[in-house]
Amino acid sequence: MRTRTIIAITLAITLCFGATALWTAETNSRDGDVETNIIDSNGSPVGQNKEGKKGGNKLARIFKAPFKAFGKLFGGSRDENRMRRLNEKDVAKFESAPTMRVSDNVTMNESNVPSTKGTAREHLMNGRALLDTGRVNDAIAELSLAASLDPSLRGEANGLLGLAYDQKGMRERAKESYERAMKDAPEDAQTLNNLGFSLYQNGNYRAAVDRLKRAARLAPGDQRILNNLALAQCRLGKYDDAYKNFARAGGELTGRLNTAAILERLGRDEEAIRYYEAARRIEPNSSITLRRLVDLYRRMGRTSESDDAQRALTALADRMAVAKS
Repeated sequence: MRTRTIIAITLAITLCFGATALWTAETNSRDGDVETNIIDSNGSPVGQNKEGKKGGNKLARIFKAPFKAFGKLFGGSRDENRMRRLNEKDVAKFESAPTMRVSDNVTMNESNVPSTKGTAREHLMNGRALLDTGRVNDAIAELSLAASLDPSLRGEANGLLGLAYDQKGMRERAKESYERAMKDAPEDAQTLNNLGFSLYQNGNYRAAVDRLKRAARLAPGDQRILNNLALAQCRLGKYDDAYKNFARAGGELTGRLNTAAILERLGRDEEAIRYYEAARRIEPNSSITLRRLVDLYRRMGRTSESDDAQRALTALADRMAVAKS
């Protein structure tokens, strides 16, 4: 008991110091691919087409961790019946037979295995809803069952399975599911988009460009597909092609700004300046463009041009202040 008390006090002290550090060290940085985050922040839709996203409060998760430790210390583990992390061996157990025993590092209780009662459509809907709420392991079980019960739903179920495996970081499993979905619906632009973006995330840029080009031909007006294609083309150094697709997705100004932002991120300042200058010619009063040019000109030693951009930015701020007053 004395040992437990000492551990409890240590955890309490750790929590206090951790909270203090969190307030001073927390930043606005985002997880995931940096270029994708940049384009998304610029207001351009990117990524996979899905009806729901798994949310998450990073701050809350950090604060909950010590309290979970207290619970385990004094109340024992309550995780015995909860899902554990899915691994490759587990997945293989429930991708074929209608009657499945889903396992995630440990064998689950029978109450957690999806019932074979109900129609394939119901299992598909359950799987979609579970995926939307972040219960990915349960979703995989339901969607696998739906695919095995009704061949007419295989395409849709496998497309959702691809999204589920992507959320688990299991890129090869995701790729296999998307490809199975495409056998049933080879002309489905959204499945091609999701597969292309998955390949992009996995660093397979040439294959990503191939799938995303096919998706863009099938859905030429889909902004998400065009932006994803442009991102993959940037990774291959095809910046002019990327600009054209960014422009097709969001217009010439957005295309210039998106391309410039990625070039700047990659340290290609001279090329970034050219795209920002073109954006300034399109919209002289863009504060975003002027701010970036001020910094880039200064970084490149082009002092007079930096000063000119700064004067324009200051004048723009003054006009906006007058307009608000």
